Amino acid sequence: MNIVLVRPRYASHLITPPLGLGYLAAYLRQRGARVTILDGLLLGRDNRALAEAVEALCPDAVGITCQTAFWHEAADLARRLKARGQRVILGGVHPSFLPGQSLAETGADFVVRGEGERALFDLADSGFSGFLGKNIPGVVGAWNMADPDPAWAPLEEDLDALPFPAWDLMDPRAYPKAPHGAIVKNYPIGVVMTSRGCPYSCSFCASPRFWGGRVRLRSPENVLAEVRMLAEKFDVAEIHFEDDNFTLDRDRATEISRLMGESGLNLSWACPNGIRADRVDKDLIFAMKKAGCYYFAFGIESADPNILANIHKAETIETISRSIGLADDAGISCLGLFILGLPGETRETMEKTIRFAKNSRLSRAQFLILDVLPGSALWDELAGRFTPDWTKNSFKEPEWIPPGLTKKDLMDAQARAFRSFYLSRGRFLSLVRQVRLGQIPFLIHRLFDYRILPAPRKKRRARKTPGTT
Repeated sequence: MNIVLVRPRYASHLITPPLGLGYLAAYLRQRGARVTILDGLLLGRDNRALAEAVEALCPDAVGITCQTAFWHEAADLARRLKARGQRVILGGVHPSFLPGQSLAETGADFVVRGEGERALFDLADSGFSGFLGKNIPGVVGAWNMADPDPAWAPLEEDLDALPFPAWDLMDPRAYPKAPHGAIVKNYPIGVVMTSRGCPYSCSFCASPRFWGGRVRLRSPENVLAEVRMLAEKFDVAEIHFEDDNFTLDRDRATEISRLMGESGLNLSWACPNGIRADRVDKDLIFAMKKAGCYYFAFGIESADPNILANIHKAETIETISRSIGLADDAGISCLGLFILGLPGETRETMEKTIRFAKNSRLSRAQFLILDVLPGSALWDELAGRFTPDWTKNSFKEPEWIPPGLTKKDLMDAQARAFRSFYLSRGRFLSLVRQVRLGQIPFLIHRLFDYRILPAPRKKRRARKTPGTT
């Protein structure tokens, strides 16, 4: 069986190996399939070029990964592939929550709903048969696309039993210096998931429903085995743990830290995807620092307690402030993740959040505008009150706007928040001192993309006089 897995190219500041495709590729290869990964972000190829590259590989099926942020690009690629006679399977968060709509909009053959390893293999093992696919949990096709809630794929109970991602198909050394936050210590970077799932109920996030509200954990020994393999086979010098919450199990996080520190690998590492401020304490932070952790992110969202309650964050701003201080005391750089435009947002609450970030001991901050994601509780709560726009500039333009605010209010606040934060306490100069030559283009791109710097004016072409050449 010959299968091609694709991530389309889209506008992103984060260009790291597509872990989900890596896991699928490893699982399929372990069972005899021939697999190729085409990463449009890495290759810089548009959908026309990707479709041509797929066709040249003569696959039995093409799997496309998709998040809401790049649904427009993924759907376009699917339609191009179908026009070339390819068998197309969609996977990822967006089609998992909108399977029937995704099939209808693209003409794709199947959606794999949820965790894909087992369901995709079973589908391949059936010869991609629609007749046999009806009996595979998690596979959606023409026979059940009208079902409002078709079955999800079963979850793998023992994550240690899964093969490591197919790193030879997404070599970390090939990826540019464009990770989370743009500024890191060392390259190449290996991205690692030590768990799957999240037990919390933040209303803006689709993760709790995607994983069924459950958390499954890899053993510390299994995690370290992958880290060692990345260092020894792919020269990885830094690890980014991309869990929804690396520190959820305090004892396990402490043990992973101990193993990292005693490994002799001398790696720097970070948790850039966000951890909860109420799941760390002084001893854990110290253990992480001692083992080589130099930065992590806190999902803060807002400094207004009413907004935190509205989104079921289940944290207080006092707890968040305390944990930021503990990290700073330990010498760990701390990134704050904020969302503007949440339910209850006003001009006053946005200013409160901006002031909190500016006056905090955070060394970095990211201010995003709310995307209303399929699968999140907000998607259901706000249904009928906004029109989804899959073509918008994700996290930089609003689609749902809180009462009393305008699109301009939110976009101006985002740019103002970045300027206010980085132009205070010498943060910008501190950041510049950490920038390496290869990171400069990505940093400059961010400055313009988030409107921190005004976009350069385009030169006007001189108008030709009619009749001249």
